[in-house]
Amino acid sequence: MKPGFLVVLLVLPAFAASAGERLPAGERLSCPDPAAAVQVGNCPGEAELRYSFNGFCSDNRRIYQDDAALCVDYADYRKAKNVAQWESADGTFTAYLSCDSVAVRLSTVRGARMTVSRQGQISRLGCDYGEGIVFTHRTRLQCRIEGDGNCPDDQQRCIARCE
Repeated sequence: MKPGFLVVLLVLPAFAASAGERLPAGERLSCPDPAAAVQVGNCPGEAELRYSFNGFCSDNRRIYQDDAALCVDYADYRKAKNVAQWESADGTFTAYLSCDSVAVRLSTVRGARMTVSRQGQISRLGCDYGEGIVFTHRTRLQCRIEGDGNCPDDQQRCIARCE
């Protein structure tokens, strides 16, 4: 027997045992504090919004397939597309929020409602703070909410376990 093969046979069980210890038994997640969220994406400029409006809405196919709701008025398009990506302080939850005065709103919102939905193999855990502010976490684990999911004053009531 070769010495290299012997080393592999001796090290492999130890490596497998340590790898099993590193795998989490399950995640326990609570809704993040929106005031501590960090903007990680840039807000589009007015020129970029106008350029994308002209490109997106000039596609004639959209008009004939009832996909033109955003193209009726530039103000509607701007409201829908003037967003940036935000993350919770720990990076677990993300949100796409309006660039119009969102930082001020994040510091004042309180309470949340936690929901779990599943699409295919992905679980989507959502924390809805109202006013269009929803932070989401996506995972392949099965998630369920502990408690009723309504936590206007107590964040401990908005906890989900994902296993």
